[in-house]
Amino acid sequence: MTTEWQIARRLYYSSAAHRTARPAVRVALAGITIGVAVMIVTVCVVIGFKRTVTEKVAGFGAHIQITSFDNNNTYEYQPIYAPDSLLERLEAIEHVVSVNTFATKPGMLKTLDNFQGIVLKGLPVASEQQTEAAWQFFSNNMVSGTLPQAPNDILLSQANARLLGLSVGESVLCYFVGDALKVRKFTISGIYNSSFAEYDKLFVICPLPTVNQLNGWEPTQVSGIELRLDNLRHLDETYDEVYFSVANRLDEEGSAYYPQSVIQMHPAVFYWLDLLDMNVWVIILLMLAVSGFNIVSGLIILILDAIPLIGILKALGANNRFIRRIFIHEATILIGKGMLWGNMVGLLLAGVQHFFHLIPLDAATYYVPFVPVAFPWLGLIALNILILGVSLLTLLAPSTLATRISPARVMHFE
Repeated sequence: MTTEWQIARRLYYSSAAHRTARPAVRVALAGITIGVAVMIVTVCVVIGFKRTVTEKVAGFGAHIQITSFDNNNTYEYQPIYAPDSLLERLEAIEHVVSVNTFATKPGMLKTLDNFQGIVLKGLPVASEQQTEAAWQFFSNNMVSGTLPQAPNDILLSQANARLLGLSVGESVLCYFVGDALKVRKFTISGIYNSSFAEYDKLFVICPLPTVNQLNGWEPTQVSGIELRLDNLRHLDETYDEVYFSVANRLDEEGSAYYPQSVIQMHPAVFYWLDLLDMNVWVIILLMLAVSGFNIVSGLIILILDAIPLIGILKALGANNRFIRRIFIHEATILIGKGMLWGNMVGLLLAGVQHFFHLIPLDAATYYVPFVPVAFPWLGLIALNILILGVSLLTLLAPSTLATRISPARVMHFE
């Protein structure tokens, strides 16, 4: 431990030293603590919000979807053939954790008192082990009942169940318009609620063979193929690999495969999420400015309060570099203490919200019923390094004030 560091510790922790500067030091410490806590809570909330919304969007349509090139932005997909050889090739791509087929059919649910337009989406039978990932999202958001097993079982959203006055075990008629009007009676096996109102009101989930039968398709024909990845960070590189795997390839009927990423399918949602990153940086910059101001003001007060000590040290032969280091070390102790308390307060607040969901949100507007929180530990470590680096840089200018003090003037003043 250097002499400068020993003197700095003695100055900061001594009850006699800086007696008049203590209130200002406490204010500076509180400012650093609040600034760090706000930055940590902001990062945890924004990352949590982005992850939650992305998971909901991907839950209804996967990270990458392959359909026919001839589709027209509706849920009346042109069928494509999905041979096992193609599915195996897609499963072998790095970062792809599951591949499943799906089929859709627009229709209308009708009861005696009400009706609702929906899209019937068929997924591979839930009891098959290799299709568990396709149903995982709905399984995690189940409110009551079970996943569909029988051909006439459906999974209905809680929003549609309330609108139509239906519950688990009841039956409902669904009408399909095409070359001829079709009516099918379904039994509600389960009710789910993803809090994504736009899609909850739209999608009704059932086994894939049911939709194929309604569409009049062969068992090997589907509306598309869904790919789920291990992490959204690998989306771009995985999409490129998927694109080159199916580009210029035609199925048995001559239909071209058309891959789309979840960002391409829902650009408005992800553009909105990207805007949140700008808000995070604005808040971080503001908090860094506030913390920096508190650090500078606190250091100046510490220097002014220690003028007699500076004069004595210079009279004893201490150079400007030695004096400057003393106060930089003392301010570093202040910064470290403030960052420690700030991290504790920020993580505590984020943890309380994560486990107890104290702050609610309007799910119809924000897609989630409460403020979601995530803990990106690497990001939080990087944030602390940034705070420490910027804080230390702010010490350089005010620390030069200590070097301008003349020992002769100090002794004359004393």
